[in-house]
Amino acid sequence: MGKETILIKSEEKVTRSEAASFLRQLADKLESGRVTLKQAKEEVLLEIPAQITLEIKAEDEQKRKGTQRSLEVEFEWMLGADLDSPSGIELG
Repeated sequence: MGKETILIKSEEKVTRSEAASFLRQLADKLESGRVTLKQAKEEVLLEIPAQITLEIKAEDEQKRKGTQRSLEVEFEWMLGADLDSPSGIELG
């Protein structure tokens, strides 16, 4: 397994509307092929290739206070390579 380097990380409580607005903005940036993430004085520019891997995961995790449900959306790609794989999920 390779070494992981975290370029930028954020976790904050937001409203559902704020999360949706962020995702719409992210979708526009993703479509353009360039995503810039800014946090305080940090800035990370991601060049997104034409083909990427989309991973969707919905899960329940048992916690002491109850069940925590999550929806994860992850985009992956290898630097310098375009991937050619079919999509397997649709929004309904």
